[in-house]
Formats: sequence, C-alpha cells, structure tokens
Amino acid sequence: MDIGTIHSIWTIVLFVSFIGIVWWAYGKKRKARFDEAANLVFADEPQPDSKEQGVTK
Repeated sequence: MDIGTIHSIWTIVLFVSFIGIVWWAYGKKRKARFDEAANLVFADEPQPDSKEQGVTK
C-alpha cells in the first residue's frame, strides 16, 4: 500500500466516525436528556417568591 491509499482509508474512517457521532448526538432518544443537561446551569438559581413576581422596581 502506498501512502495515498492509507490517507484515503484514514479519511473515510474519520468521516464515518464523524457521521456516527452526529447521528448519535441528534437522535430523538437523547433530546430530553440533552435538554435537561442544558438547563442544569439554572438549577442552582433561587426561585422567586410568588409575591415578588409581579413587582418591578
């Protein structure tokens, strides 16, 4: 095998891997899990009291 063939095979392997990762990341089964993970940043914020919600200063 010459170096050009090895580079071609390696390119195909990387491309197939990339497509697999994209397919996994955007799968419908994982949407709820990723949405929950995206909102974890806001989980430690204190919740406003119900009487403070309508008040603006």
